Amino acid sequence: MYELIRAGERSWYIDCPAKIGICLLDGADVCLIDSGNDRDAGKRALRILEGEGWRLRAVVNTHSHADHIGGNRFLQERTGCRVFAPRIEGAFTRDPLLEPSFLYGGCPPAELRNKFLLAQPSDVSTFGDPAFPWELEPVPLPGHSFDMTGFRTPDGTVFLADCVSSGAVLAKYRIPFIYDFDAWFRTLDAVEAMESPCFVPSHAPAGPDIRPLVAENRRAVTELLDTILARLDSPASFEELLMRLYDGFGLRLDFNQYVLAGGTLRSALSCLAGAGRVRAAFDGNRLLWRAAGD
Repeated sequence: MYELIRAGERSWYIDCPAKIGICLLDGADVCLIDSGNDRDAGKRALRILEGEGWRLRAVVNTHSHADHIGGNRFLQERTGCRVFAPRIEGAFTRDPLLEPSFLYGGCPPAELRNKFLLAQPSDVSTFGDPAFPWELEPVPLPGHSFDMTGFRTPDGTVFLADCVSSGAVLAKYRIPFIYDFDAWFRTLDAVEAMESPCFVPSHAPAGPDIRPLVAENRRAVTELLDTILARLDSPASFEELLMRLYDGFGLRLDFNQYVLAGGTLRSALSCLAGAGRVRAAFDGNRLLWRAAGD
């Protein structure tokens, strides 16, 4: 864990729970792609950079989930580096309380104010800032988050953030977090058509051929949508439907999974409703979902 692995002539990544990318800019200056899940991840990353004789100029965040921005604050305080993030993601990075509030749909209880959902705030600039490291090419990857962005480095390495997950992660959680299903599927199509000597997903092994993993993710999420429809064999509220899914998968909910899987389920229902496959109606002051043919 926290092993430095070379991905290209000017690209490396730190192998940790949410991979931290490194791009050599000029001289000894480097840019990090994400900063890990907490202050300790930031410390470990900085220790690795110092061991290589590198100087941290900037951090670019792919999106605002806490496991990708958790080291920002420490790195800024210790090095004075700039942090850059996509448009909406930058707002959440600057004010991380927005994340659990968005997921919960209200003022989050104490159980959701943890490091997995609530990072420390950091100062953020947009990609349009003149100081943005021009060596990196932003690659739009919306779907998992509002406007998640990957990056292609000068040697062609592509950092893919969370647009795909490993088979092990898909099997463990069964309901990956997706904000916009339609955008997510379009992103998969775009990634499948890309060429690169090395793709680096944040939560899956790196390698030159991303297509098998794209296919596995597309299949898993398509099956999830079909499972949601199957669980609507009778009308159900959101809470009832989430319970049916978790009971069927043999999983147990906790607060974190309630908002993460719950957010995915709500987005899935929006996607299915947009496709005319489910419909919703109020019945006795309850919002009930049902398959479109019922």
